[in-house]
Amino acid sequence: MNMKSDRRNAPADPFAAAFRDAINARGVTLARLYEQLRERGNRVSMATLSYWRSGARRPEGAQSLAAIADIEELLDIDSGSLTGLLSGTNRTGPLGPARFPIDEAGLEKAVRETYSALGAVYPDTSRELTVHSVTDVGADGTVTSAITRGIVQSTVGTITAIPLLELTPGLHTPAPLFSAVSGGRIAARHSHPTGEVHGVLFELEAPLDAPKTTVVEWSIEYPDDYPPMRETGHAIARQCRELLVWTRFHPDAPPDWLEEKVETPKGVQVTPLSLDGRRSIHQVRRAFGPGTVELRWGYGEREDQPG
Repeated sequence: MNMKSDRRNAPADPFAAAFRDAINARGVTLARLYEQLRERGNRVSMATLSYWRSGARRPEGAQSLAAIADIEELLDIDSGSLTGLLSGTNRTGPLGPARFPIDEAGLEKAVRETYSALGAVYPDTSRELTVHSVTDVGADGTVTSAITRGIVQSTVGTITAIPLLELTPGLHTPAPLFSAVSGGRIAARHSHPTGEVHGVLFELEAPLDAPKTTVVEWSIEYPDDYPPMRETGHAIARQCRELLVWTRFHPDAPPDWLEEKVETPKGVQVTPLSLDGRRSIHQVRRAFGPGTVELRWGYGEREDQPG
């Protein structure tokens, strides 16, 4: 189908027109766009891309909306220039089952009870589309604070708040200090009796109807009596479009060794890493989850730890 007949037969859809214009301006084919999306873990079919371009269908569902956000980057157009034309969509599409990201039944039980104490439904009906987690390590080599920013999507009905948790499996800790940076406020707090789960209820600035998204940002600081921590990471209950874990070390405390631990339903994988002269290290996963991405480090000889 040539461009003229495509435009003549297409319905008057602002999204389809903007999508065609962006493709033409960039000079790429649908086949190339399809391959680039697959490389990012977004498995939208060639037929679907063609339907979107012609206006025969509109993107609906979390996977499709994630694909459009990727397309905006791939075509080098302003973020939101395509997704902003899709306000009429009312489905989230296939999400896959929510799954507790750590294979520990006792810890999941504590999480369920913490959700209940916060007045939250388990499993959570929100979804993290994008997460950027940044942790700072002090001069003593232990974690001092962390800040996380994420794009959150409602998957069912309307949500007004989301639970946020800090997990320390096998270790009893005092409650860290959660603070809302942007996008809402802390409405409730709860620490499980085991001391392994601490949570807050983050109340959103405005109710969020499925499948709309919002951006939230929160920070965590650790009290002086908190056990020294030499690990950080983030857990995902549903597949996330992009997860970034960035750990920044004090210039006087570069670790002697560090390693990545990734846990998914397929198992646990531990990989040695190196700073290579830098003061920070970042871990990126696309189309990741359910699962966890962690970073562990130490000083002196490598201590034996369970995988």
